[in-house]
Amino acid sequence: MANEMAGIPVVVTGLGEVGGAVARAVLSSAELRLVGAVDPSLAGQTLDSVVGTPTGIVIEADPARALKAARGGVLLLCGTSRFLEALPALEQAVRAGLSVVSTCEELAYPWLAHEEEADRLDALCERNDVAVVAAGVSPGLALDRLPALLSQGTGEVRRIEARRVVDVSARGELAWRGCGAGLDPAEFQRAAEAEAIGQRGLAESATLAALGCGFDLDELEEEAEPVLSSRELTGVLRIPRGGISGIRQVARGWQDGREVIRLEVVTAVGATDPRDEVAIEADPPLRLVVPGGFPAVASAAWSAVHAALAVTQLQGLVTVLDLPPGRS
Repeated sequence: MANEMAGIPVVVTGLGEVGGAVARAVLSSAELRLVGAVDPSLAGQTLDSVVGTPTGIVIEADPARALKAARGGVLLLCGTSRFLEALPALEQAVRAGLSVVSTCEELAYPWLAHEEEADRLDALCERNDVAVVAAGVSPGLALDRLPALLSQGTGEVRRIEARRVVDVSARGELAWRGCGAGLDPAEFQRAAEAEAIGQRGLAESATLAALGCGFDLDELEEEAEPVLSSRELTGVLRIPRGGISGIRQVARGWQDGREVIRLEVVTAVGATDPRDEVAIEADPPLRLVVPGGFPAVASAAWSAVHAALAVTQLQGLVTVLDLPPGRS
């Protein structure tokens, strides 16, 4: 393969839907070299069965050997949304001399909810001369990095509004249940309060978008409500007309008593008009619509891979706002 003898050494951890896509993207890059794959649930199998192409790589349960082989390179960490769950793996990689790119949503801006742990990780990165960053679609691109980039073409930003609408009809049971489809109202309320359904990281996206557009939020709040189906839906589950087919999440932020940002994510079976949309109130005003939206899995994988090409030039715990705006 083109990347067997050169390129930044890379290890991929967590070989679920996104991790498998990340591994395939790494294998197609001439600038990255895949030297290891880690997933305890698949240990002993070859990576070939995940990526669909010969690799000669055996999936391991313990990352220690792979991290040693990739010293000076990058760990691509997939499979968890929660910062505290990812933290031990992040610290292990940093101590082994690797930078990290992760799809962990809460890692997008971990100071928001875990300031002490984030500062400690930042200091560890500085001591080991490496960097850690979260990259993906949401957070990482559609609702935060994209508004920040668009604001480069305007004067002072007065307000940001961004929306992501995702139809999970064609995806599997995990995606259907992950958006609350098929739950009754009481079950939905309990699941939403426990953050067991919906997208994680929306508050982190709002914080990043605000920072990237020149705001410093004083207050931030989130809310969630069910999406009700306008027709009977069948597939993984049967959802009657009027039944819960998904979730609508909203994050709103204020500065000096004025709402300056509103982000909305709709994730549902049969969601109408899937898209990513950003509107910036400024002079001149800007509005951008991506019809169909960024494909969740593929775009997350490529966002992580492109970040891997840049992260070795950085130091500390950083955000996507610190990455170059184009491909490195």
